[in-house]
Amino acid sequence: MPIDAAKAVAAEPRTGEITWSHKDVQLYHLGVGAAGNPDKHSPATDPDELRYTLESRLHVLPSFATVAGAGSPGVISGLSMPGVEVDLARVLHGGQTLRLHRPIPVEGKALATGRIAAVYDKGKAAILVMRTEVADADGPLWTNDAQIFVRGEGGWGGDRGPSTRLEPPTGPPDKTVERPIREDQALLYRLCGDWNPLHADPEFAKLAGFDRPILHGLCTYGMTLKAVVDTLLGGDVACVRSYTTRFAGVVFPSETLRIRMWRREGGVQVAVSAVERDDAPVLADTIVEHS
Repeated sequence: MPIDAAKAVAAEPRTGEITWSHKDVQLYHLGVGAAGNPDKHSPATDPDELRYTLESRLHVLPSFATVAGAGSPGVISGLSMPGVEVDLARVLHGGQTLRLHRPIPVEGKALATGRIAAVYDKGKAAILVMRTEVADADGPLWTNDAQIFVRGEGGWGGDRGPSTRLEPPTGPPDKTVERPIREDQALLYRLCGDWNPLHADPEFAKLAGFDRPILHGLCTYGMTLKAVVDTLLGGDVACVRSYTTRFAGVVFPSETLRIRMWRREGGVQVAVSAVERDDAPVLADTIVEHS
């Protein structure tokens, strides 16, 4: 079996230094649609958008943590851990959980420690949970859990893992917004450090079962958090405490995201779909917890 669950979980963590600057933050924000808000009359220079793009006013969207240091957040690095040997074309990003310990600084240097926290047997697939813990000189900054879905690698009788399904929200959403995706969105987002050819190479996409390259799930993840922060959290990135999602379907560049939001105590429940494909689910079981 290409995945040795016991060996993968027992492997020594990998620790390395990561750094980032305001340029990395600005590039990430552009990659998730900053300065392109269709709800604004002058989107590129609107004061609310300049908080994402102008260094003198810059704040950091918490989902930047998934690319800080220009590294893919566990999806690629997890595949090189001991006990893991799989075909990249069989790999999909199944879900993401981000826990913030304090606001992310615009410039930073930190130690990132990565390990496989769990391996789950889903029958026809395996799920690797790649955990990355990041801390700087002042203490913990964030913890990322990337759920890596590997088709065809389950069935060894292992633990199926916990259920992450949420009760469906009741009543109409408190807010619904639509966010168009640029045709070159995936090519721009790749510059943040996730170089998986699935998002750029048509031939590789066909090997993975898609008729054309798909958008990074984490790009949709960032676009969604930005919509929640801007519309229901008053633009306050510092109030976000955690952000969890399950990637329920793919997104293609040039499509439109429909983002529905329901307020709940201490958080916002979110559902994201693709408008042009009859509201096909994109993000599910999604919660933004905030103070």
